[in-house]
Amino acid sequence: MTTHSSTAPKIRVGIDFGTTNSVVVIADEHGTTQPAVFNFIDSPSSETCRTLLCLWLDQDGKKRVLQDAIGLDAIEAYLDDPAESRLIMSMKTYLAQGSFRETRVFSSTMTLQNLIARFLRSLMDKAGISPDQVSATIGRPVRFAGELADDELGVKRLKESFVEAGFAEPNVVLEPEGAGWRFMQRLDAPATVLVGDFGGGTSDFSVMRFDPHGSPRTVTLGHSGVGIAGDQFDFRIIDNVIAPALGRDTTYRVMGGQPLPVPIEWYASLGRWHRLSLMRTPQTLRSIEDVAKTASDPQKLRNLLRLIEDQEGQNLYRAIGQAKTELSRQDSTVLRFAHKDLKIEQTITRADFESWISPDLDKLATAIDDALERTGLGTNGIDRVFLTGGTSFVPAVRQLFIDRFGADRVDGGSEFVSVAEGLALIELEAGGAA
Repeated sequence: MTTHSSTAPKIRVGIDFGTTNSVVVIADEHGTTQPAVFNFIDSPSSETCRTLLCLWLDQDGKKRVLQDAIGLDAIEAYLDDPAESRLIMSMKTYLAQGSFRETRVFSSTMTLQNLIARFLRSLMDKAGISPDQVSATIGRPVRFAGELADDELGVKRLKESFVEAGFAEPNVVLEPEGAGWRFMQRLDAPATVLVGDFGGGTSDFSVMRFDPHGSPRTVTLGHSGVGIAGDQFDFRIIDNVIAPALGRDTTYRVMGGQPLPVPIEWYASLGRWHRLSLMRTPQTLRSIEDVAKTASDPQKLRNLLRLIEDQEGQNLYRAIGQAKTELSRQDSTVLRFAHKDLKIEQTITRADFESWISPDLDKLATAIDDALERTGLGTNGIDRVFLTGGTSFVPAVRQLFIDRFGADRVDGGSEFVSVAEGLALIELEAGGAA
């Protein structure tokens, strides 16, 4: 752990820059943490900010100046004028991908670090704090997303992004370690804890030894990670319920020839509502309309067309999220979504959902076992299990831990802000606070 110099600013923060959501937590000298509150058009007083950035050009006298909006405001800005704006998403996903170096934004070339720094500056502005006023500890995943992820490159770019945003060089800590520090506040005796941190794009596991009164108070024994989390579970519902209703399994003909499958890439974009918004280009809309003319079920494709044209992706994903949440509390639910001629009203049982996510659960189970193997500890060597992140509410996910460790050892809490809270506490410790 890096210790900041004695000249560091007094405002100490933990920042969880996530694939899907980002959180900022402030710690005072007494060890009390307080999440920053963000106000958006459709969601005032939120403790989380969607990790989205919208860029556009505004006229300022004779110059055109690049403007931005973040979070839910970025969505509104993009939908106001999609042709003249650029919506940037999943920035964290590309941190460890050496193939992504830069992109064109209007007439300028911007690196990934430029984009993330712009998001971070606006994030802190909404939190009411200037980056140069703070000393920050930030989180990183155990394994960055991507098949060929370069974790060292991911950390380097992450640090560079924060420095470019105006922060002093941040202290970088594994995200599950942040969650573990949050959990440590409940302990009154030494314990070995398995921390499971479920984000939007990755799930991370760390085995840690905590001693509330020791020095050091925490020692990391081993960790593992996998690029599967809440977004993947949403996609399973899309794939099994929504995509068939929008024509994925239909065929079409060219010049009266043999039946051909409709382009599968349209349905891959359905898996993320913000990517669905990006399909609203004249070329894509014309392609869907052309395919619909000779399709075996043209109405389904026209329903897809209307969904894209009328920018209903966000509403669709709200319905999916609600169904997933209800399946965490009850044995079945009805996924309801309607738009013009499209009407979906399908019962989903928890058993259905668990069968769809079964391959993902297998990968999560392997990652849990890998974390234990790296420590040389068996299940009996784990005193407590702490789970955080929205996916930890999914009963089948929780059951993975109950099966291994027993329900009495599995705990949770502050599922959406615990990582940033722990990072803020680590920052306080690193700064030499009492």
